[in-house]
Amino acid sequence: MSSPIKSLETFIFASRWIQAPLYLGLIIAQVVYCWLFMVELSHLVSSVFDAAHFSETEVMLVVLGLIDVVMIANLLVMVIVGGYETFVSRLDLEDHPDQPEWLSHVNAGVLKIKLSTAIIGISSIHLLKSFINANNLSEHTLMWQVVIHVVFLFSALAMAMVDKTMTQTLALQHQKNH
Repeated sequence: MSSPIKSLETFIFASRWIQAPLYLGLIIAQVVYCWLFMVELSHLVSSVFDAAHFSETEVMLVVLGLIDVVMIANLLVMVIVGGYETFVSRLDLEDHPDQPEWLSHVNAGVLKIKLSTAIIGISSIHLLKSFINANNLSEHTLMWQVVIHVVFLFSALAMAMVDKTMTQTLALQHQKNH
């Protein structure tokens, strides 16, 4: 192979490191979500000791908001760790006691399925919050939230089916070659 082509290929492969600052930015976003969680949690706890009484519905809405923040933080971890591992560089975590189980078999397909199920979970929490607070929302808003949630469900199902088909095709090709 000629030297200019080899240099071009090396440069193209090294360009994956351009994504590293993006993952660092997502870590900063995760810190912001952690801060928001603590602020909301402090509001919930202080309301218990305050003269103002929260109704059970209000407490439930705040708790669902906290769960929502946690699920988004989990999504961020999957994108940061899985994306870095898949697209930038391997993480040297061999024999690390805290290595996530899913990281040992992460690839772009697995990452997409995990992300889509996380998005469905987040959408479910939002939808539940809307149903609990339905008296304060228009029927139009509720309808569109349900439609969007169903689109997320069908998208995840379609991705899972495509991933399964691709996995089966690769397995058949592997068997055929051996």
